[in-house]
Amino acid sequence: MEDKRLVELEIRYTQQQELLQELSEVLYQQGRVIDTLRSELDRLKLKLEAEPGLVDARQQERPPHY
Repeated sequence: MEDKRLVELEIRYTQQQELLQELSEVLYQQGRVIDTLRSELDRLKLKLEAEPGLVDARQQERPPHY
């Protein structure tokens, strides 16, 4: 009976380790995506600030139907 319980605990532990590794990989991938998006956002902000002919994204105008 004790061996069966021990085997069950080892199986659960192994499954948790696999899940933890999978979650870690997902977290790492999401971090890379966030870093890429931040870089792109920073680049777009610089581009917007550098080109005076573009519409100011911070300006809050009412739509024409108001």
